Amino acid sequence: MDNAEILKHIDHTLLKAVSDEKGILDICKEAVEHKTASVCIPPSYVKLAKEKYPSLNVCTVIGFPLGYSTTAVKVFETEDAVKNGADEIDMVINIGDVKNGSFDKVTEEISAVRKAAEGKILKVIIETCYLTEEEKIRLCKCVTDGGADYIKTSTGFGTAGAQKEDIVLFKNNIGKDVKIKAAGGIRTKEAMEEFIELGCDRIGTSGANLLF
Repeated sequence: MDNAEILKHIDHTLLKAVSDEKGILDICKEAVEHKTASVCIPPSYVKLAKEKYPSLNVCTVIGFPLGYSTTAVKVFETEDAVKNGADEIDMVINIGDVKNGSFDKVTEEISAVRKAAEGKILKVIIETCYLTEEEKIRLCKCVTDGGADYIKTSTGFGTAGAQKEDIVLFKNNIGKDVKIKAAGGIRTKEAMEEFIELGCDRIGTSGANLLF
């Protein structure tokens, strides 16, 4: 798989707390030049990125990175991001709801964010490092029933990132219209290629510059 083909699947990511305007605009420029699938940046920079690069596919994060803000807050964050020009939304589920066995609440929250992001791509981060296999399987159903476009492995801020066995589990349990995004710890060309070949449509990484 050549570099250009891999880059078509990459969400070129910069989500560090210390990210400055220059860093954000630099990755936006790289994304345009190298034709990545999107840039994934903090909500506070969405408007800047979209004004500077109107044709760029801008992704941002909601409830990030811990996921435990209320549904109302996540909905507001999403509406604000869309108003500022976001094309894609990566939301973090409430992992506490999962641990409480409240999977209906998880589905309802995904549905609420789905409505707020109408017409935009919605990816749902389930943060696999904190979950049992049974919880992951249940969440595949939540993501499917909630109407999301993607299930995503990780924030990159948890105790571990994407694992190949989770991609296989997702493929066996998500609905036919749900795609897969792997993120967290994917920093080599070989790893990017492996995850794509396993069935991931998107790769979230801060290491895309290895392919430039």
